[in-house]
Order: sequence, then C-alpha cells, then structure tokens
Amino acid sequence: MPEMHVIDYQIHGDDMQFVAIELDPGEAAVAEAGAMMFMDDGIEMETVFGDGSGQSTGFFGALVGAGKRLLTGESMFTTVYSHRGGSGKKRVAFAAPYPGKIIAVDLRTVGGDLRAQKDSFLAAAKGVSLGIAFQKKLGAGFFGGEGFVLQKLEGDGTVFLHAGGTLYSRELAAGEVLRVDTGCVVAFQPSVGFDIEYVGKLKTALFGGEGLWFAKLTGPGRIWLQSLPFNRMADRIVTAAGHSGRGSGEEGSVLGGLGRMLDGDN
Repeated sequence: MPEMHVIDYQIHGDDMQFVAIELDPGEAAVAEAGAMMFMDDGIEMETVFGDGSGQSTGFFGALVGAGKRLLTGESMFTTVYSHRGGSGKKRVAFAAPYPGKIIAVDLRTVGGDLRAQKDSFLAAAKGVSLGIAFQKKLGAGFFGGEGFVLQKLEGDGTVFLHAGGTLYSRELAAGEVLRVDTGCVVAFQPSVGFDIEYVGKLKTALFGGEGLWFAKLTGPGRIWLQSLPFNRMADRIVTAAGHSGRGSGEEGSVLGGLGRMLDGDN
C-alpha cells in the first residue's frame, strides 16, 4: 500500500464550493484534470498517467492505474500537486464543477475502502488508490445508470467527493433498506448492498417521472446521497432551451401549458 500524505484542508463557500488543501514540504495531492482553482508559488504541478499512486512501481504500475480510470469512464491522466518549496505550508485549491457540496472523507473512518460514482471524485491526498469495483449483480450493472463499474477508493488518507445540490449522509443499520433514485447515489461503504429494483407498476414507471428503476441500498454501512444529480440538471436545461427556441407564442397558449405538464415542468 502506498504511503499516504496527511493533509490539512478547509472547505469554502456555500453552494459553489472549493476546497483549499495545505501541503507541508514533500506532501502532495492528486486531483482530476481541470479541477485546480489556484495554487501558491512553490507548488509544482505534474500530469501523470493513472491516479498517481502507482508511480513508484514504474511504468507498469502507472499503466494499470490508467487502465482502471479508463474503465470508469474517466481520463487516463490525473494531476499531482507537490510542495517543493524549502519550508512553510503552501496551498492549492480545487473547485466543484457545478452547484453542490464537497465531502471530505477520511478513509480510516470507513475501513479504508469506499465505493463512489465515477463523476463524484474531486481530489485526494497522494497515495490514495483510485481503482474500480465491478457490480456483482447483472441488474445493477445493466440498469443502474452507471454500468457495472464504480470507483473504488482505498487507503488511509482523505478523499474529497462532490455531491450535486444538497448532501445527505445516513448510517444504515443491518438489514435496513433504502430505495433511492439511481442518480442520487454518491458513495457508500462496501458493506452496503447495492442492487437495482423495478418500480413495480407500469403506469408509475412511464409517468411517475422517476424512471423504471430504483437503487436498493441495504445496510449495514454509511451512505452519501445528492439531491441534484448532474444529468437531471442538464436535462432540465436542455428542455428549457428547447422551449425557448420554439418562440414565445406557445408559452401563452393552452397547448403550451399542457405540453409543459406532460414534460413534467409543472
């Protein structure tokens, strides 16, 4: 297991947050490409193959790390920010990609292992391993909205995840079941069972606005949920843009109002 870098941090903002990480000399953080907001003079930025945790094992280790990220649908590259200065703390900040909350999770408090949706990872202490976790059940793989693959975050360092909208965290007791919109799942401990369940009634599935499937989470373990998945926000923007593109005549008509109701806008 790679040596973890213990980092200090502070999360700023309300709905559009960023996290500022303080690095001592020799410490480093790894982040998704394009997430950096600012960095102090004395911090060195290097784009690496994979997640940065396998660099000490040579090219093969880096190649394995890149392959894992490619399978989760992410870029093969991440960026490592290292404090190369002589003394004192230096800061580097990473911004959330859209409105929501940044979650800091110390992996030591969750058994050193966390499963997360592929778009939720923002940054971490260097040494945290970003791997893959395949869904064991075909239903979860085919209908879960994110396919068979989740990100597997391992180690004893701190990881920073992003949740869209409002964050909700909950500890599920053994055998306790929670049904969730598939896009609202951010992360969960591996002890939590994850499966996909049909909503049950055809009319509800077609016109209820929640789709055909729920995510079924079964305890024990901690889960993190988001109130605004990015795809839901994007769909609303596309729908609104389509309406405005058809002109204002429709907006005042009976058919215009009926159309908005059928689209789920009212």
